[in-house]
Amino acid sequence: MDTDMDVRVKAILGTLKNLFPNAHIALSYSDNWELMVAVQLSAQCTDKKVNEVTPALFRKYPRLEDYCAADPAEFERDIHSTGFFRNKTKNILAAAKMVKDRFHGELPKTMEEMLSIPGVARKTANVVLGNAYGVVEGIAVDTHVKRLAKVLGLTEHSDPVRIERDLMRLIPKGEWFSFTYRLIEYGRRWCVARPHAHGKCPLTPILAGIS
Repeated sequence: MDTDMDVRVKAILGTLKNLFPNAHIALSYSDNWELMVAVQLSAQCTDKKVNEVTPALFRKYPRLEDYCAADPAEFERDIHSTGFFRNKTKNILAAAKMVKDRFHGELPKTMEEMLSIPGVARKTANVVLGNAYGVVEGIAVDTHVKRLAKVLGLTEHSDPVRIERDLMRLIPKGEWFSFTYRLIEYGRRWCVARPHAHGKCPLTPILAGIS
């Protein structure tokens, strides 16, 4: 890492830590399987909407076995408002059966095994592994992280896998897990996707070389 980038990254991390010292996942869940379901439902959907859907969903399907036995058409109706409900239903119900049969009812603890589960790419795997087990093998690149990584000059790529690779090279490993949630909060509260007064965003002076 060149000196200028090193200084920029340290300034970004320090500012984010001061702004959001206790940033954490916004999804509500009570066990690791519910975490998996919530994360899959959050694809192309807001965490707020997912949290509106999951209380009733988790009451209706309290055990992993209930997902294995679920009627797909009925499950589609249960999650309809999260969008892409057919694909999410297919993946979640297939994931439940794999977790039950292949992993003996427990989510695996490695990236390789997580990626074998239907509907799970690196973002979902990173979120689940980090929150369920404290296993940090990468950086979860959601829509906020994808957008802001480019805004902050930390990547030139649009592909989440390449963005994650760039961030893992720049960000110290001990910061990977917290960086995701702090950047998400920054994207929600300050540097939003819609047009805004970017000059008022706390990280703007760093980008301008003022910090």
